[in-house]
Amino acid sequence: MKLSVAIVGLPNVGKSTLFNALLKKQLAVAANYPFATIEPNVGIVAVPDDRLQQLAEVVQQSQHLEQLPPIKPATVEFVDVAGLVKGANQGQGLGNQFLAHIRETSAVCHVLRAFSDENVIREGSVNPAEDLQTIRTELQLADLNTLNKQTQPKGAISKAAKQRWQLIEDFKNHLEAGQDLPLVDATAQALAQELCLLTAKPELVVINLDEAKAGKGNSAELIKKYADQLKLNPQQIILISAKLESELAVLAAVEQQQYLQELGLVKTGLERLAAQAYQTLKLQSFFTAGIKEVRAWTIKQGSTALEAAGVIHSDFMKHFVKARVISVVDFVRLGGWQAAKEQGKLRLEGRDYLLQPADVVEFMISN
Repeated sequence: MKLSVAIVGLPNVGKSTLFNALLKKQLAVAANYPFATIEPNVGIVAVPDDRLQQLAEVVQQSQHLEQLPPIKPATVEFVDVAGLVKGANQGQGLGNQFLAHIRETSAVCHVLRAFSDENVIREGSVNPAEDLQTIRTELQLADLNTLNKQTQPKGAISKAAKQRWQLIEDFKNHLEAGQDLPLVDATAQALAQELCLLTAKPELVVINLDEAKAGKGNSAELIKKYADQLKLNPQQIILISAKLESELAVLAAVEQQQYLQELGLVKTGLERLAAQAYQTLKLQSFFTAGIKEVRAWTIKQGSTALEAAGVIHSDFMKHFVKARVISVVDFVRLGGWQAAKEQGKLRLEGRDYLLQPADVVEFMISN
């Protein structure tokens, strides 16, 4: 299951700098002028999870392997979209092209400028609250363009068609009033997805701070301040210094940890961003652990064992019999599959079992 997040914002707020740090390579053009990024840059970034290393070490020890089995974490796809400007919905600044790139993603990550380097040109950026409103307005106007292209059904129409048109009218009324879409039930959510409405996508907000303030990345007080200012849930906000993240990205792991400790941080801002992006789309991982690989698989929260089996391979879903399940904690504490089996800690679960975020699973399938 692909998790795709569009990195958006006004020009020169630090989007490409953030993206470069995410990939640990200078793949995007982080230049000090508008529209340095024209084609969207795409990169796959691992979701940090210390449990994978623990599982791999247990597999190595219990199976007497010479080296750790390959570790494959869950991933997030980030898309660096060029800077939007006022009037993007009407094509200003190549706006139509850029908005189309956002439609193809699962969530939107707004990058807002809160750093004070006036050597970096401000291209419409004023302050975080106004900048967010500018981008949201462009997304709302783009969605209104989409909705206005829908044709009202004529004559004798079905109940479903009538309901669909009523939802379209409700969507337009809310957007014209500058309000969020009324995604109150599954039908409304499905229609918004069908029409690829930009304002229906889950949002994250990165506040791009000065380097001197980077150590406040975990500050609940500062997060609350911006949450109140932007009228957002604190869970949506990640405090990052994109410039500092670029410096951290090129350091060796040991040096990176030392630098983080000096700043009073446990994880980099990018690790917090990847993890929060995963949660924003209501996804979770389950684990498989064997000599060939130790892997985190991505599923929707609330997925059944049968659905999880299908993520690995469609044949697993077709020939599903049972799932052997154990928590990561017990797997590590007991020392692997065989020890867990001998101590009666393995559970056999059926197709309707709801996978938990800490489950290690081995699927039993028929021939």
